[in-house]
Amino acid sequence: MSIAEYLTQQFLNGLSLGSIYALVAIGLAMVFGILRLINFAHGDLVMVGAFVMVFAMNAEIGFIWAGVIAIIATVITGLLMERIAYRPLRGAPDVTLLLTSFAVTMVLENFFVMAFSAHPRPFRVPDFLSSLEWLGALGMPNVVISRVNIATILVTFLAMAVLTYIVRNTQLGVSMRATAEDLMAAQLMGININKVVVWAFILGSAMAAIAGAFWAGRVGKVEPFMGFIPSIKAFVAAVIGGFGSLPGAVLGGYILGFTEIFLVGFMPEGTSGYRDAMVFVILIIVLLVRPRGILGSREREKI
Repeated sequence: MSIAEYLTQQFLNGLSLGSIYALVAIGLAMVFGILRLINFAHGDLVMVGAFVMVFAMNAEIGFIWAGVIAIIATVITGLLMERIAYRPLRGAPDVTLLLTSFAVTMVLENFFVMAFSAHPRPFRVPDFLSSLEWLGALGMPNVVISRVNIATILVTFLAMAVLTYIVRNTQLGVSMRATAEDLMAAQLMGININKVVVWAFILGSAMAAIAGAFWAGRVGKVEPFMGFIPSIKAFVAAVIGGFGSLPGAVLGGYILGFTEIFLVGFMPEGTSGYRDAMVFVILIIVLLVRPRGILGSREREKI
């Protein structure tokens, strides 16, 4: 394999991994931009989506319809999370909401442990996604990518395009941006804050469900604690890009994905286990140079 083919191979792998991080980071950034809430329980929505996918496919429901069911179930979970845990505490100190998000995480994870055990369950990728694609038609016969990764990239781009249209070109998007700018002023102007927050959780939960399906397809299993790593990585990605900024969340997700893949690809054999540590080193460097993130500003973050 030539250097160009090797770099292309790693680029595609990084694009796929970064897409998953970006999907999760978008949900974190959206909720933070509106409520100033760092919702660490968002990672458990990834887990819920993956589990529902497994149950649906075990019931002989097709992969696409299983994904639709997973999105619906995850959105319902996100709405219950907002209504039961976060809405009664709206206006409370930030640390109260942060601790509440940890409590929600513990409740969800332990519920799934008690209901389904902590043992991993296999995630069966359908045949049409499990095969590999050789990119010989592009003049790079040694470059190969799985169809799961192709689907991850394409679905992520489509989801981000739809979200961008909603945020930039609809009345709901205007309301969301106004609320992110100044919640109290938006309320005084007649914007229904509860509706805006509900839609933020709907969109963020849907993104988490999609990420959960592709993350499970990537690792080949689901278990109650599987949302921890994606949520931490997505949090780091959102901070790198500029917390509260949707473009920053996407940028940070892809920076993180490419960084992990290229570190593993070019680090000496046996050192790949240190890639998580290197990710946090990069986070520290970015914050030392740009404390508010790459796309952050001194103004209140906007979605």
